[in-house]
Amino acid sequence: MKLASQRDAEWKNRAQFFGVASQVMRRILVDYARGQQRHRRGGKQQRIALDDIVLISADRTEELLAVNECLSNLEKVDARQAQIVELRYFGGLSLEEIAEILRVSSKTVMRELKVAKAWLYGQLKRRPRTQEERNDRDNAV
Repeated sequence: MKLASQRDAEWKNRAQFFGVASQVMRRILVDYARGQQRHRRGGKQQRIALDDIVLISADRTEELLAVNECLSNLEKVDARQAQIVELRYFGGLSLEEIAEILRVSSKTVMRELKVAKAWLYGQLKRRPRTQEERNDRDNAV
């Protein structure tokens, strides 16, 4: 709906459209995850009409927020790799479609996606998995 509400948007090319669409999807999922976290902490839950069709379960919201944070960090290190991850996992595009949009070969997309996934995996492995683990770590310091 956020993307459709941009009636005045004039897309220069497919890359711009899919880039924006992937970012919007990422933001929607992250906003949903943050809302779930507020609800768990006793905050006021905001009713969202799309709850029934959101593909992320409430018990995976911490993971999504961690992935979002790591992906934001990846953007600082390698913006194209972050864009590839975003287009693939939030935009649902195939490797060939991403290659066409970014005007690189499919092999380049595949190689950079592997590197990005390895980097993200390393970042996620270093993070505590749950709020309790974070509290334990903070109390130990």
